[in-house]
Amino acid sequence: MHRPHDEPAPPVRPHPAPSASPWARPPEPGTVDPAVLGALLARHGWQRRGGAPGRYARWTPPGPGGNGTSLLVPESRAFPDCDDLIGEVLVALSRSASPAARDVLVGLAVPSDEIRWWRDVPTGPAGAATWPVEERLRSAARQMLLAGALAARGRAGYYGARHRGPATAALEDVLVGPAPGGRRLTAFVPVTNGRPLAVRLHQALYAAREAVDYQRATGGMDAFDGAVEAGVSHELTEAIVALVRGTEGARVAVEWAPGAGVPEGCAAHAEPVEFSPGDLTVLREAGARYLRDEPSVPVRITGTVVRMRRSSPRGEGVVRLRVIAGAEIPQVRMALDEDSYRVAGHAHLVGLPIRVHGRLESRGGFRRLTGATGVVPVQVDEADRDRLMKSLQENLDFFEEGCGTD
Repeated sequence: MHRPHDEPAPPVRPHPAPSASPWARPPEPGTVDPAVLGALLARHGWQRRGGAPGRYARWTPPGPGGNGTSLLVPESRAFPDCDDLIGEVLVALSRSASPAARDVLVGLAVPSDEIRWWRDVPTGPAGAATWPVEERLRSAARQMLLAGALAARGRAGYYGARHRGPATAALEDVLVGPAPGGRRLTAFVPVTNGRPLAVRLHQALYAAREAVDYQRATGGMDAFDGAVEAGVSHELTEAIVALVRGTEGARVAVEWAPGAGVPEGCAAHAEPVEFSPGDLTVLREAGARYLRDEPSVPVRITGTVVRMRRSSPRGEGVVRLRVIAGAEIPQVRMALDEDSYRVAGHAHLVGLPIRVHGRLESRGGFRRLTGATGVVPVQVDEADRDRLMKSLQENLDFFEEGCGTD
């Protein structure tokens, strides 16, 4: 069906506004510390080639052909026309095709700790990599960042579903560069909200390396027990295995943001932590041990009923709760006797959450509550009650008494 010629065209939807993320904004010359700029240039391979000592330095990019381009960087803000010189440097970096220029700009835009991964893998023509090789590097790096975020929330040999939501949210502001050839990758973790992640991952990697060395020297796994306090977990060992598998070796390094200083208890210039294929057997054994030995956790959970099932009109049934408080997991399942099941059903129908005592079982990732007792409705204020009732009306299909298993 065609629109008549005399009919006005419908309004065009405006393009979404550009992101307000600090990553998208170039740094202002007046906010750049020359000492930080110099430290980032040195970190990313730029070469200092003279200058007037105490006044300014001349830097050239890494790699062949770098002598044709140079940056004049003042030593301090006391240098005349400091902002003008830094502005020229920022323009030159933004126009450069060198990855080293991009990395310096990222470090200036938002002060960040840098986490680097290297994998020793064969590459194709001109350094290209097959798609799966690069995907494995990115996947392993994300697993490792998530393990660090989990350890920053609390210590455990196995987390399962616990802390998963907040830990995943902690990765939202992390910027990851390209992975050329599937061999190396850099993540920029903002200091403002990501430093606990970087610190915990740094300490956990060294503890994992020491525990592997201890096992290979003595045959004992005891060192992995103490390594939990440093942040080593089933999730971290799985991430290291994913990083190393299919390579001749892999390395991880953490470098601190120059303007933020070195965290307490961490080395200023630590060597990369290395793992080899020979470590995989020990790491897999440690991961299985963490998974097997993590105990169940006594909890008192408050949550809203989102699903109910039982095989007959009477008797016990299975209930799924959306957790509000008591455990850092999104949902949990539990088997209830007939009376408790009825209480849960009535609370659901009137839009009230329930409170229940039990033990979170590690089997299945801490998603199941066993020994559930003391099921009672929980009173909420009118605003929360209205919200719960609206959710109930929109999700009536969740309230099921049909046959089947959850």
